[in-house]
Amino acid sequence: MSPREASLTDFLKPEVVSRLANMDLRARLIVEGFIAGLHRSPYHGFSVEFAEYRPYNAGESTRNVDWRIYGKTDRYYVKVFEDETNLRATILLDRSASMDFSSGGVTKLRYATLLAAALGYLMIMQRDAVGLVVFDERVNEAVPHRSAKQHLLHLLRTLEDVRPGARTEIAGTLREMAERLKRRGLVILASDLLDDPDRVLAGLKAFRHRGHEVVVFHVLDPKELTLDYPGEVRFVDRETDEKVRTQPWFLKDEYRRSVSRWISDLERGCKEHAIDYNLVTTETSFDQALVAYLNKRRRLR
Repeated sequence: MSPREASLTDFLKPEVVSRLANMDLRARLIVEGFIAGLHRSPYHGFSVEFAEYRPYNAGESTRNVDWRIYGKTDRYYVKVFEDETNLRATILLDRSASMDFSSGGVTKLRYATLLAAALGYLMIMQRDAVGLVVFDERVNEAVPHRSAKQHLLHLLRTLEDVRPGARTEIAGTLREMAERLKRRGLVILASDLLDDPDRVLAGLKAFRHRGHEVVVFHVLDPKELTLDYPGEVRFVDRETDEKVRTQPWFLKDEYRRSVSRWISDLERGCKEHAIDYNLVTTETSFDQALVAYLNKRRRLR
């Protein structure tokens, strides 16, 4: 890996990206770091599927070489232009109070917001029409679908302003949005899914019944999977302010089994209805999430 590639792929790490100055810079560097890494294992071959850029072939015109990408990666990429929008995508971002949790790195909300920004950036580069819905117990913000690059600025400004909200009402929001989205398209949900799993799955199925394709990014903090805390800990429910003081070691084994069952039920329910389920933690490098999206996009094409 060249020093430039190493520098760019640093921006696939949540703790690095979160320190950058603004959402436009964060999203751009995530995507550019992702593109720089596409030619390397384990993602070799994805670059030829990328809608707007492909590797330069010796002997062809250099007119469409992106020299900015070359300056950052030392590799030649050719811009590929398409006349029509490929997909109509809606990003659903959960900003409920439970998303404002971190055990030491970035919060779940911060991670989900950065992921939404990177996906929006990548999709608009691929000339997809992208809309954004931010919700907690209700829809708080709705950005209409556009594919123009000017639209990206509006999308990123909206994400820059996202703050933790009220209590979770995922299922109701999903049903509402399934009714509101009249045209079929791709729906991407980024949430910790801390709601009744049967109701969450019912909400997701509402999209499938209306012909939408669905990708779920289940965003959790690593310690929500393990309960790996030393000593006595006081837990506070961010949505109800309920407090519990306990020794995590005493609960850890049963807690992990319960979480494993919860995740398995969600994953199985999604699989039964052809919904792409992706568990990510706030430590997950963004390239893994973006590859999951590209896998889905490639299948739809």
